[in-house]
Amino acid sequence: MTPPDPSSTPSISLVRGLGPFAAYAMVVGNVIGTGVFLKARVMTCNVDTPGMVIGVWVIAGLMSLLGALTYAELATIFPRAGGEYIFIRQAYGRLWGFLYGWTRFFVATAGALAALATGLAIFLNALSGGAIDAVRMTVPGLGSVSGIALVAIAAVWMVTLVNCADISTGGRVASVLTALKLLLVSGVGIGAFLLADGSWSHYAMSGAAGTCEGVDGAARGGLAGIGAAMMAALWGYNGWNEVTYVAGEVKDPGRVLPIAIIGGILTVATLYVTVNAGYFYVLPPVAIASVAAASPVATVVATEFLGPAATGLMSGLLAMSVMTALQIVSLVGARIPYAMAADGVFFRSLARLSPRTRVPVRALVAQAVWASVLVVSGSFDTLTDYVIFAVLIFMGLATASVFVFRRRLPDVDRPYRTWGYPVVPVLFLLTAAWLIVNTLQTSPRQAFAGLGLVAIGVPFYWYWTRDNAGNAAMPNADN
Repeated sequence: MTPPDPSSTPSISLVRGLGPFAAYAMVVGNVIGTGVFLKARVMTCNVDTPGMVIGVWVIAGLMSLLGALTYAELATIFPRAGGEYIFIRQAYGRLWGFLYGWTRFFVATAGALAALATGLAIFLNALSGGAIDAVRMTVPGLGSVSGIALVAIAAVWMVTLVNCADISTGGRVASVLTALKLLLVSGVGIGAFLLADGSWSHYAMSGAAGTCEGVDGAARGGLAGIGAAMMAALWGYNGWNEVTYVAGEVKDPGRVLPIAIIGGILTVATLYVTVNAGYFYVLPPVAIASVAAASPVATVVATEFLGPAATGLMSGLLAMSVMTALQIVSLVGARIPYAMAADGVFFRSLARLSPRTRVPVRALVAQAVWASVLVVSGSFDTLTDYVIFAVLIFMGLATASVFVFRRRLPDVDRPYRTWGYPVVPVLFLLTAAWLIVNTLQTSPRQAFAGLGLVAIGVPFYWYWTRDNAGNAAMPNADN
């Protein structure tokens, strides 16, 4: 029995051009962005001790692994473009699939692209000694635009252009950038232990005396503090699920996707624990809690064993890390509007593939246009803060769909079956539920604003489906 594919087009189909390492690179390169360099301070302010910070990284990694073990089965059942959109749509219906895709395209993915591109511009500005920020340009209809925004927009369009090439080219670019990122990030952690004059005594200290401006003091300590630190750590792990968006372009998905998803999470978790352990070996927790909010903890730590050269080196490392994530997010993110359009619940023109490269060029361009708007408006941080809560709910729905498909599609081919089923998905769902409740208690305004952004999509769903309400799925294609 083959599940229906709502994201295929009858004339031109996607090409399965991503091999094992490219798929693995999509996971690792997407996940490792700025979180491992920036989140140690806020986590220390919330849970106070090195052991707790590292413990939260481990727990968040285990939670991500629980999700990865479940998603691996879902991806092998539905090796199609769209990933979570397909899982949610097939399990709960077109409306829920649409609301997920709406949230991903208009807020989560475009907001992530805008945030990553702006972060890249900021790091490049540091390397240029502030020359980029000094630039101002008047754009018709927009007024004065900063050099940071201009560079960010240029970065969005540069990776979009790369990703308009065939999928094999995009995979090769991601593979090379990810390999460099792995080398450099691991160098920070290993260098901290081998080159710095650190002390294991730091692990017995507390960060309570640190200054934590900008960190919600009410969340510090206890379960609320652990929850806040978990959200920070999960932001660092964010993106492991997004390789499923390009499942329709992965060679031998039944074998490759489980290895890529699970192996990628294990790699990232090992790196995160190593790097954060290195931070606390070099600096006591009070020093980490006192790092300026806008400064990467990694730069302060690297300065201890590299001297003043660390500032430029770390800015370059951060820029390269962000550039990798930017390219991968752009590549995988465009497959959701493509799948929605092919399903008749979005702009139908976005379902067209390039006859030459057989990638969704129009979806890539639309994504870049909207991300550029968010860069200029400066609203992306607020939007992404609001939508994290909603995305967590959708991840819970996607994970729970494994139970739906075990019942509804008992005979479907499953090249991989979730290890530890049903305990593994249940543990993921329980942890997600706890985080959802904790967020409602500690940040109710952001949580309900996120749900409001999701709800805005309902009238648009009615509009796009008014003429094809009975069209349950597009024709099936195995690509």
